[in-house]
Amino acid sequence: MRLEIGAIGARPRGAFDELTEMYLGRIAPLLPGGGKSSIAAPVYKSEAALWEAIDRERARTPAMIVLLDERGRAMTSQQFAAWLGRERDEGRQRIVFAIGPADGWPAASKKRADLLLSLGAMTLAHELARVVLCEQLYRALTILAGHPYHRAGDRTQ
Repeated sequence: MRLEIGAIGARPRGAFDELTEMYLGRIAPLLPGGGKSSIAAPVYKSEAALWEAIDRERARTPAMIVLLDERGRAMTSQQFAAWLGRERDEGRQRIVFAIGPADGWPAASKKRADLLLSLGAMTLAHELARVVLCEQLYRALTILAGHPYHRAGDRTQ
């Protein structure tokens, strides 16, 4: 399974980029195939460029498109891990998570999405949303691997 964390807009710099790269490095060994080619975080100049890239890279199965949207589905870390695990176990080849344009996703893009995902009720800067998404992907994969990073204890879902 290949994961992509696409963002529209200017390339993050400094600490945001360092944190993103740190999590990408941690995520890669936890994915099937386990290499750097199993995760990417491209930045696109426009929404059109994102959709062109998605359409251009065809695989045996279509990519699952997950758009981050404040009105999307909210999940706990454990629910997110279970969802990601189901996608992996069902043979999903590629999941594209996309952080949208500054004014949000237009209706046409939302219709193309397989899932609208919310990171929470608060609005986050794009660079910060990218880091939070990377951390949650890492957390989900460690949950699936039984790694102690996520210390849920007896908390309810």
